[in-house]
Amino acid sequence: MKRDVKERFWEKVRKGSGCWVWTGCLNRGGYGEFKFDVTCRLAHRVAYEFMRGPIPHGLTLDHLCRNRACVNPEHLEAVSMRENNLRGFGVSGIAARKTHCPRGHSYSGKNLKINSRGRRECWICRRLNAAARRDRLRPKIREYHRIYMRSWRRKERQ
Repeated sequence: MKRDVKERFWEKVRKGSGCWVWTGCLNRGGYGEFKFDVTCRLAHRVAYEFMRGPIPHGLTLDHLCRNRACVNPEHLEAVSMRENNLRGFGVSGIAARKTHCPRGHSYSGKNLKINSRGRRECWICRRLNAAARRDRLRPKIREYHRIYMRSWRRKERQ
């Protein structure tokens, strides 16, 4: 006789005062996996559906506690994938939380520019970098101009 799915699921959960830790199989990313019918499903998604109902279409679950093995529905929030990524500790999440450029200028108001790649740029630093580049290239430009003018004068004499 087959055991009830919910009973099987909750046997693999260690409930504490905070996180409810999944003690069953974990995948490479650290998320719990639960074999449901013939497919493996993520344990936190199964717990959410058992306790709160279906996950709204187009949304994903964000672990508010940042513990991937946690299946406590109180620690899970249905959000868009973009919101989930921005809350996380990946490159995009870290960059989104930055309020100042590496030199300390604020990313706000007229100082904030979005470049052609969609990245934020500090306008003050951009102007400083352009000025430094001009200063660095000025001797080369003068040399090029001198050589060009010399050859032009030769042509004029002939």
